[in-house]
Amino acid sequence: MLAWTIYISFLGALALLFVPKAVVRPLALLTAIAGFTLALIAFLQHRTGELITITRHPWIPTLGIEYHLAADGISLCLILLTGLVAITGILFSWNIQQRANQFFAFYLLLIGSVYGVFLSYDLFLLFVFYEIVIIPKYFLIATWGSTRRAYGAMKLALYSFIGSAMVLIGLIAAYVMAGAKSMSLDALAGYHFSPHFQMAAFPLVFIGFAILAGLWPFHTWAPTGHVAAPTAASMLLAGVVMKLGAYGCLRVAMTLFPLGLSPWGFHVLGLGSWREVFAILAVIGIVYGALVALVQKDFKFVIGYSSVSHMGFILLGLMTLNQIGLSGAIIQMVSHGILAGLLFGVVGRMVYDRTHTRDLTALGPMNLNKAIPFAAVTFVLAGMASMGLPGFSGFVAEMMILIGAWHAFPLLATCVGLGILIGVIYIWRAMQKAFFAGDGLQPIHHVAGDHGTDEPLPPITFPERLGAIILIAASITIGLYPQMLLKIITPALNSPLFQGLQQGVWK
Repeated sequence: MLAWTIYISFLGALALLFVPKAVVRPLALLTAIAGFTLALIAFLQHRTGELITITRHPWIPTLGIEYHLAADGISLCLILLTGLVAITGILFSWNIQQRANQFFAFYLLLIGSVYGVFLSYDLFLLFVFYEIVIIPKYFLIATWGSTRRAYGAMKLALYSFIGSAMVLIGLIAAYVMAGAKSMSLDALAGYHFSPHFQMAAFPLVFIGFAILAGLWPFHTWAPTGHVAAPTAASMLLAGVVMKLGAYGCLRVAMTLFPLGLSPWGFHVLGLGSWREVFAILAVIGIVYGALVALVQKDFKFVIGYSSVSHMGFILLGLMTLNQIGLSGAIIQMVSHGILAGLLFGVVGRMVYDRTHTRDLTALGPMNLNKAIPFAAVTFVLAGMASMGLPGFSGFVAEMMILIGAWHAFPLLATCVGLGILIGVIYIWRAMQKAFFAGDGLQPIHHVAGDHGTDEPLPPITFPERLGAIILIAASITIGLYPQMLLKIITPALNSPLFQGLQQGVWK
């Protein structure tokens, strides 16, 4: 059944190229809803600790490559997130007029490819879907983007290809070292690679995936890509595409090469393992992203660098190598996907498409809290959730990561506290400047029209309201009942697939 999340998305993308323009949006939305429904059914029916084999057929038998789709609790959480963001991204893009058929076709092609990555159990198949993702995200930004869209699209594609090349080299090396018989994840994870090989292969594959996850200092494509992308593409890029990188770090690099996280036996600049190196880079990303967001004048750049900071939490959680930290990292993947999508929806669709500016100084005098109050309320809620306010998903995720980091890296956990504090400040600053910086006099409800006359700001549409409500409700649901995710994440982390981590460097 879960395989149809991929097939429906691809078939929907193909159909959208030929249907009349009048039915493009409803068809795209129905396709996304169908994919989400299948993901939700599988999520609700999942038995804890069970690996679901969806389909398994020989693909390239002479190389031992199979068309093998499977899912565990980790995959199901991220598939559910993908379906949710897919629906809301379409709702926030209901106004697309320029080449709408092609826009939503590329959109669904991207969604189907993301589903494919999360469901692939054969690593060659995973890599194929991972590469397909690059194509639609490039064209979505280059064709329908805004600020320096060609530059942003090309930079994102180049970084993605560089990371993919690193991953491919590592996977081919592992395949050959294991006897060139299978590319199945469980077969390679069960092979005992030599410690020296794992020490060399782990950083290669981890960095290859972490580039897409926004690891500092390989993060520079992310803010540029976010700002250049149209709203729906920004939501997908921050909401699910960056999660592909984090998922690959956990599912592939850490699973295949667990001894790569072990101590080197010597120290360089006070660092004695790749685990310590990547933990420090993750913390630098948290603090650096927050500091840069704090001084941005472009509203969308604030959210772009905020994503870099919050992705740092995920990578730090992975490096804790304890159950609470790893579980927190997976919940943070889901939480950040929801909240980043919501923030980009507010900034890109509700604000920029109406005011035609993202300059915080220019937005202030417009008294947007009175001109478009729904947008102001939505940003306040999303901002509070992003800060880690109790009752929202961000609080649960960051708290678990902090506890895990305190056990593993007490000093780094203290530095993370600084990043959280700066995060509160930059969200509050953006909120005040964009929505509450008016002089308290008669509110300005107008922007300059095409003929120099003032026109009222268009009201927030029903699709936008519905998309925002869905994402807010999802964050609150996870914040109030995180056990909904933890009950399938924890058994997945204790499964035989992670046996190498459990027996080696698991803390």
